[in-house]
Amino acid sequence: MNSIPQLPVSTWIDKFVDWLASFEGFFNGVTSFIGGIINGFQWVFDILPIWLFMLIVLGATYWLNRHTKHWTLLIFEAIGLLYIWNQGFWRDMTQTLTLVLTSSLIALVIGVPLGIWMAKSKVFAVINKPILDFMQTMPAFVYLIPAVAFFGIGMVPGVIASVIFAMPPTVRMTNLGIRQVPNDLIEAADSYGSTGWQKLFKVQLPLAKSTLMAGVNQSMMLSLSMVVIASMIGAMGLGNKVYFAVGRNDAGGGFAAGLAIVILAIILDRITQAINRTKVPKS
Repeated sequence: MNSIPQLPVSTWIDKFVDWLASFEGFFNGVTSFIGGIINGFQWVFDILPIWLFMLIVLGATYWLNRHTKHWTLLIFEAIGLLYIWNQGFWRDMTQTLTLVLTSSLIALVIGVPLGIWMAKSKVFAVINKPILDFMQTMPAFVYLIPAVAFFGIGMVPGVIASVIFAMPPTVRMTNLGIRQVPNDLIEAADSYGSTGWQKLFKVQLPLAKSTLMAGVNQSMMLSLSMVVIASMIGAMGLGNKVYFAVGRNDAGGGFAAGLAIVILAIILDRITQAINRTKVPKS
């Protein structure tokens, strides 16, 4: 076995990364664009008074659950948000929320068209499936290397790494949702002379909404799971608090910040589930 030469895989990858680095203008443009989205979200959260932010979250939850009357979530959200404020994590929470929302938005904008393409093209589905498998099975830490190499340090590379890690569920669930639309409904749309775009937006996507939203929910949770890892490359937020607490062996501080992440995760998860839930008013 010693006579078999070692493949210079690391050398090939280094050369490929060096070649990509020559497109500095493109990566600077992407950095500016994503940075603008991040700054926009953060500006909104910064100008909102804490009490108004809480009122918006609680009001949205009440409206989404007005037919099911699951009021325990309202109580949990109120207590959870008050805990985050009381512990001095409010600014960190909004930074984490900014990272999650930006990552989820980009994953949605890219992932849904890719999922539609996979549903429409068997060839593209065959090609894209191993790529998605690769994206989901690759250790999350590995994504930090190209993110730092191309986008530097800060929130932007954290968002990029989160998008790569969190996008596959959106692509897969969009593909699955469209493929599950009954053929008789497609044939009915064809019989009425619907165009491809009309079938997509008036038949397939509405019927695939439940499955698609499940993918969005998964992508959002995966983005949130990246916040601590992203803090290693300069992303601010609750993950940064946990990361530094680990470095200082501060169990109390790390647990307090980790609990805030759990609270935020539960709130986002329940709200997206409520959006997806079929609301049927009582007769």
